[in-house]
Amino acid sequence: MRRAALVFGLCLALSANALGQTPPEGFKALFNGKDLSGWKSTGKKDVWGADEKQGILYVEGGGGGWLLTEAEYGDFELRLEYKMPMKGNSGVALRTPPQGDPAYVGMEIQLIDDKNWQGLQTWQHTGSIYNVVPAKKVNNREIGEWNTMRIVAKGRQVLIEQNREILVDANLDELKEHYKKHPGLTREKGHIGFQSYNFRVEFRNIFLKPL
Repeated sequence: MRRAALVFGLCLALSANALGQTPPEGFKALFNGKDLSGWKSTGKKDVWGADEKQGILYVEGGGGGWLLTEAEYGDFELRLEYKMPMKGNSGVALRTPPQGDPAYVGMEIQLIDDKNWQGLQTWQHTGSIYNVVPAKKVNNREIGEWNTMRIVAKGRQVLIEQNREILVDANLDELKEHYKKHPGLTREKGHIGFQSYNFRVEFRNIFLKPL
């Protein structure tokens, strides 16, 4: 009986983690796996949603702006998983204010279907600090598969890792030539968020640890 209870408890824990509800030690879940509590849209609200059965946060596209956390964060480690469709495009906002384009007033980490978009600039590939620091390589999984991303923002250092490979490790103090166009590079804290661009993109297991 005791063994059955332990197995049942383990199954529940694994299920909760799959739904993005059980963060790793030291982390907290930014998405509760069932609704958009703690988030706010800067554009079309009807393109954002949550699927409780699958434990995913999704955007249907259609240029719906951004979905930002209500809380602000400065130094942190962010972990998430996302699934990109054919020719999909999105982004992760860091340290952004609630108004303006996070790619400039904050920082945007690019998410895109690198394989099927033609003519991308180096700084437009997945994992790049958009329009500022290009990713070292393309390291995406196949369309329809989940990618893992780890972002560490600590002081002036920003590290972007995808599928366990480091794509960017940048010191923001060394990017002063970009400050005029991208004043967000000088910010110490702000909101975290996701971009609505064209097609459906899904996110899950969105965990954050303050540093």
